[in-house]
Amino acid sequence: MKIYISADIGGIIGILNWDQCHRGTPEYNFFKDQMSKEVAAACIGANNAGANEILIKVGHSGCYNLDFNVLPENAVMICGSSGHPFSMMQEIDSSFDAAIMIGYHSGASFGDNPLSHTYSLDLSSFKINGDLANEYLINSYTASYVGVPVVFLSGDAGICKFAQNTNPNITTVVTNKHFGRSTIANHPELSLRLIRDGVTASLLGEVTNCFLELPESFNIELTFHDPATAYRKSFYPGMEKISQASLSFFSKDYYEVLRMIQFCLY
Repeated sequence: MKIYISADIGGIIGILNWDQCHRGTPEYNFFKDQMSKEVAAACIGANNAGANEILIKVGHSGCYNLDFNVLPENAVMICGSSGHPFSMMQEIDSSFDAAIMIGYHSGASFGDNPLSHTYSLDLSSFKINGDLANEYLINSYTASYVGVPVVFLSGDAGICKFAQNTNPNITTVVTNKHFGRSTIANHPELSLRLIRDGVTASLLGEVTNCFLELPESFNIELTFHDPATAYRKSFYPGMEKISQASLSFFSKDYYEVLRMIQFCLY
């Protein structure tokens, strides 16, 4: 069994502010270590279900937030940002049996996490076909594009609820419940056990039931905090300006959506 793991830091247990996820700040090392442990727990869960290959894509700000030493020997890690449109799903292809998402967070304009954003802090909202979207949905569609189901997600309560509404068969583990700029967090060791056991259960189940069908076409709406940013991005091929701060982009090919994201939001 070959498993893909996409890991972020914005939904790691107890995380509350940007200083905690930026290298060089006093609290960063704790959250880097916790992210590493949560990814390692997912790896152990996958191995318990029979995985023999695991590929991990590290996300967030420079994409080098994991301690390789805590991971099992059958794990391979991708660090840094290549610039490929698959971004947080770099190197996923149809050879993988399932995908897992660890440490995911709510998206821009969702009030479920003080760190809520969708790729860029310049965005106030990201919509797909009229509905608010987030990195979970964008990356799940990437997995679907190559025929891979996303079977497990851990992160804040908001992103877990969104994932379950989008895909009722996905297994989720809530790490944090946020209220304003406060958080209610599980004990770290409890979260690790829930992630490990949840991943195992999801992979031993009928993984194909978690496959998310791609829409026939994609109407993307980007709204920026600063109209000047929207103006600059409006020159991307196919982009249309619909207000001073909002742009739209249409394609029937999801790869073109991902290409646009790579050039307009990174």
